[in-house]
Amino acid sequence: MITGSMLRKLRIEAKLTQKKLAELVGVSQAHIAKIEQGKVDPRLSTVNKILKVLTEGKEVKCRDLMTKGVLFARPEDNVLKVSEIMVRHAISQMPVMNGRKVVGTVTEESIIRRLGSNIANEKVKNIMDPPLPIVSEETSINIIRPLLERRQGVLVTKGKKVIGIITRSDLLKTIA
Repeated sequence: MITGSMLRKLRIEAKLTQKKLAELVGVSQAHIAKIEQGKVDPRLSTVNKILKVLTEGKEVKCRDLMTKGVLFARPEDNVLKVSEIMVRHAISQMPVMNGRKVVGTVTEESIIRRLGSNIANEKVKNIMDPPLPIVSEETSINIIRPLLERRQGVLVTKGKKVIGIITRSDLLKTIA
């Protein structure tokens, strides 16, 4: 059950005054004070508005979950070099960059599919998959969940610069 003291605690955690919360919800400051003191039984719609305002900023964004310091491959790199980097850093995919543009993705799967006697000398550009989806650092984790059902990861940008990556294993961390 939602109590006035619970709402007060959430308001304080959100660093909002009663007056500011009242403005955001569309009620008087006195009404917020009475709700927090348990002197009135607010309408459900008012409680829902209060909760929406107080929990809005708590949504997990890509910037909160991403791994920074993305390792990139280049189209002209050979597969041996890239696979050694992937093993050393325990990663299963690497974006492929041509200058500042993401042009593909090299994955464990793309290497294994083409496993043969000459794979080590093959160029990344010849085995890479399409680029991973790219999202803003402000994107909600809820938006990328469906993308990660079909793709191994998503790249996170700030402006036009790639600043992070979120993989399926990163998403599993949200369970903990």
